[in-house]
Amino acid sequence: MDPIALKAEFPILHQDINGHPLVYLDNAATTQKPRSVIEAVKRYYEHDNANVHRGVHTLGTRATDAYEGAREKVAKFLNAPASRQIIFTRGTTTALNLVASGYARQTLREGDEIVITQMEHHANLIPWQQAAKATGATLKYIPLQSNGTIAIADVEATVTSHTKIVAIAYASNVLGTINPIASIAEIAHRNGAIIVVDGAQSAPHMKVDVQALDIDFYAFSGHKMCGPTGIGALYGKAKLLENMEPIEFGGEMIDFVDLYDSTWKEIPWKFEGGTPIIAGAVGLGAAIDFLEQVGLDHIHNHEIKLTRYAMERLSAIEGLTIYGPREERVGLVTFNLGDVHPHDVATVLDTNGVAVRAGHHCAQPLMKWLKVSATARASFYLYNTEHDVDRLAESLVKTKEFFGYEPTR
Repeated sequence: MDPIALKAEFPILHQDINGHPLVYLDNAATTQKPRSVIEAVKRYYEHDNANVHRGVHTLGTRATDAYEGAREKVAKFLNAPASRQIIFTRGTTTALNLVASGYARQTLREGDEIVITQMEHHANLIPWQQAAKATGATLKYIPLQSNGTIAIADVEATVTSHTKIVAIAYASNVLGTINPIASIAEIAHRNGAIIVVDGAQSAPHMKVDVQALDIDFYAFSGHKMCGPTGIGALYGKAKLLENMEPIEFGGEMIDFVDLYDSTWKEIPWKFEGGTPIIAGAVGLGAAIDFLEQVGLDHIHNHEIKLTRYAMERLSAIEGLTIYGPREERVGLVTFNLGDVHPHDVATVLDTNGVAVRAGHHCAQPLMKWLKVSATARASFYLYNTEHDVDRLAESLVKTKEFFGYEPTR
């Protein structure tokens, strides 16, 4: 894999920011889009734009074929048994809320347990808080190890016969931790629970086989994997989806409507009320084509090497604290530079053309566990290089000089 050649496919990356060539290191928030994705969306609007599933005219047929073809690509991408097990959503947040409202609130009872971790993004925490409040279920947390990982022994101790749902990120958007999903799924199923996986930070970076992992629900977003914003998907086991109730009602998701009652279409369409995100699905399909052409294994290996290099370079900066495990992590490094506020760090980095994220990263309970209010985060993708890491490290040294920061000796 040649990241320099791949970078040429991303028009936005070829610009100067504040007089410096852009170094984009905010990929965990959103990735940039290759020409093939931009052109696919443009081509759809210029040649095929119509509503889907409703018309028999040529444009309607083309639009439907493109939309359902994208569903087939997502199913193949995740190794789902069938495309009908893929629900298009606005993204990971919507997908997780669909499970929390459409499944959890229907099935949970007082005394049942929902098990999550403190490393969860708010999108995989707040919906379960609300489901617990609505049903009388109890929310439980698997404790974290000091390096931000979880131990299987702690999973075994936390998940009980009362546990009905285990909801966990495949990879942490702050710590970079890659969780042992297959082992956690086995423990959940052995105790009669299902596992819901937040795949926002895993789908873009590694091969995911929902059948091999035995995942019950898997959610991800297109914009974090070279696709458009506003599109994502939920995979679910067929039996679970068939027994779920939709949470949005209206056109397109119905089978028959009478004055006082209605029935729903079969999956996946009963969960996709109204005009769906057609162009977004087309763009997501193009993004999957692009990623599979590059190769998910190549992307993962590239990020492992780049993250290892970044850990070495940044660890050499006196006064800089890195959070999360040193090994077995996705391509991001979260850090603080002494007592300089992360927003100030990010602002100075931006003056040098380096884009990073700063804040609580939608993970306030994790910030509390880390005993910080916020952090800065550099996150990598297939078009980043060691030169980008060098620019980050050099800019961080300049940031120290700008604030006159001297570590306490």
